[in-house]
Amino acid sequence: MVGSIPNSRAIADVYSAHPEKKVTLYFIVTGFVALLVGALLGPFQAFNYAGINLYGILKPLIRSYYQGLTIHGVLNAIVFTSFVITGLMYYLPIRELKVKANLTYMWINYGVMVAGLLIAALGILANTSNVLYTFYPPLQGHWSFYIGAALIVVGSIMPLFELLRLRSKWKREHSGAVTPIVTYMSLMTLLMWTLASVGIVTEVVWFLIPWSLGLREGVDPLLSRTLFWFTAHPIVYYWLLPAYISWYALVPKQAGGELVSDSLARLAFVMFLLFSTPVGFHHQFTDPGVPAAWKMIHSMLTMFVGIPSMLTAFTVAGSLEYGGRLRGGKGVLGWIGKLPWGNASFTAQILAMLSFIVGGAGGIVNASFSLNPLIHKTAWIPGHFHTKVGTATTLTFMGMTFWLIPHLTRKKLYSNTLALAASWFWFIGMMVFALGMHWQGLLSVPRRAFISGMAENLKNLYADAATPQFITGISGVLLLIAIILYWTVLFATLLAKERVDEGQEPKIPFVTSREMRSEGTLKLLDNLLFWFIMAVIIVLVAYLPSLITMFSNQIPVPGLKPW
Repeated sequence: MVGSIPNSRAIADVYSAHPEKKVTLYFIVTGFVALLVGALLGPFQAFNYAGINLYGILKPLIRSYYQGLTIHGVLNAIVFTSFVITGLMYYLPIRELKVKANLTYMWINYGVMVAGLLIAALGILANTSNVLYTFYPPLQGHWSFYIGAALIVVGSIMPLFELLRLRSKWKREHSGAVTPIVTYMSLMTLLMWTLASVGIVTEVVWFLIPWSLGLREGVDPLLSRTLFWFTAHPIVYYWLLPAYISWYALVPKQAGGELVSDSLARLAFVMFLLFSTPVGFHHQFTDPGVPAAWKMIHSMLTMFVGIPSMLTAFTVAGSLEYGGRLRGGKGVLGWIGKLPWGNASFTAQILAMLSFIVGGAGGIVNASFSLNPLIHKTAWIPGHFHTKVGTATTLTFMGMTFWLIPHLTRKKLYSNTLALAASWFWFIGMMVFALGMHWQGLLSVPRRAFISGMAENLKNLYADAATPQFITGISGVLLLIAIILYWTVLFATLLAKERVDEGQEPKIPFVTSREMRSEGTLKLLDNLLFWFIMAVIIVLVAYLPSLITMFSNQIPVPGLKPW
């Protein structure tokens, strides 16, 4: 039944029982608005790799391919992910623990991140920070870009301290009990990200901001690259682990089942905490200043991250099978057809899981000591990146909004049919894009390159890539359709005037969780401080010898602003 109460009273009713809903909605919507702007520039990237230059129609707003790429990357990979993840990291544990949150702290957190977004936008929109959404000296951005990005990173870490406080309060009220699963996974994610962010914070605060303000004459490229990759590979797991939380603790309930192994889920997140950070040198295989032995060690540690990913695949698949069989599925594969494929939220996240399989396979190639140098500077990498973050993470978050936005606003989803169509178009479009870009990478087409704007005498340089270029161009059309469909559903839901009666909105699909005693293996897994200290030790062993040498032998280089 749809309520007909006045809008102001309706809004008050929506947030009265759970005021944390409002700030969560702000985080989520801000993130998806950023994604919309960034995603609209995505097809231009795809068409560029199809040899079609459409950047002229964006002038004077977007003045070059590189400015467009920077905006696309910053909004999609930094702003969208950080805002949405921050909102989820607060909201899901708050509701699971049933402990009152510090709303003032949450709003301050939101303000810090919005301030960072606005400050960073100054440099990017002014066409003075086209550093390809990375922190790679000697390319030099405007000071506003670095300060704004630093504030967003600070904001993304802030939920950790509130969650630790909430967990401590919950523990006092539930003496001897294990931390509930969603809160546990959220804390592990934030502990990993806090440790991983040390690299980028050091680079930006100590080197890049003073450098961009003219307080340093130069910075050392090798040291900066090392600090950047200290963070820039683990950030992938900061993006992915919140999606894993949904796959472990929400999707099984949507499938009609339960999580089949609480302990395996916790073990997987412990392993992500331990092994996600000391892996950065596998992005620096061609850097002469890093000893080959350390490159090999980081390559091996990168392979270790595949173990919790395999645990995730096993546990989540088992949970889905359990749900399918409870729905009446028979035989070896009969349970698959019994899953709720008509539910857009469920289907979007299953498609995201499938894309992660493709991305995971490509990740093994990227981490390989011998294969990585062949593809690392090619179009293969953005092809891989879009299977992981562009699909596994983004499509999961999109799927979550199909129940989360109605849950937060008490408004009905505008159209489950359009939501399903958007999910399929996004998945197919990204898989087509990945096919085209991986293929071009194998043909040595470079990444982050203005392929469609090459000089006439170079037009045939990549003639043998005509077929994958055509495929990449098709992906741009498919993804544009997905963009139109998804944001139609999102905005139509948000802007609807009518609200359902209290209690009729979608509930958070938490898996059933009983209160477990903190003993044996569970007690060990629940010792967050112990695992964080172990993670710090592994990182120190993997990085400290090389960093000491680099800090002791810096060769400052002045900044370059080619675009």
